[in-house]
Amino acid sequence: MAEKRNIFLIGPMGAGKSTIGRHLAQQLHLDFYDSDTEIENRTGADISWVFELEGEDGFRVREENVINDLTQKQGIVLATGGGSIKSKDSRNRLSARGIVVYLETTIDKQLARTQRDKKRPLLQTEEPRIVLEELAEERNPMYEEIADYVVSTDDQSAKVVANQILDILEKN
Repeated sequence: MAEKRNIFLIGPMGAGKSTIGRHLAQQLHLDFYDSDTEIENRTGADISWVFELEGEDGFRVREENVINDLTQKQGIVLATGGGSIKSKDSRNRLSARGIVVYLETTIDKQLARTQRDKKRPLLQTEEPRIVLEELAEERNPMYEEIADYVVSTDDQSAKVVANQILDILEKN
């Protein structure tokens, strides 16, 4: 693998993008970025507050700008927000500027991993399963559209998944 390639992790919330991304970046000696954290750093507010104040549309504009900025860097691992692929521009930039790895997971795993997380505005509802099913139906085709590789995160630790990704990258 060329030294300064970018690796972009996409997939639904609860797939493990941030945790796996940190492991990958550490193994590859690359800088790690998380698009949600970057938005929080730039706005000085957490994601749910941005969502509340600006709505999903306002949040997505910020997310698109952050992804545009971050994907122009060299030699990074980027964990994207689950909905970042809704933007055609973001999909194009991710696809053109790095290796895109789709971290796939089941609705059951997403529910288990996100149930106590109050920082997920789309899940602050009585029926999180229905929300996740609707998001999967809408977004999974977009993840697949730009993915160079698809890796399941369901029954493995973040470290094991990171190592699987490293193996894939070394072989290609």
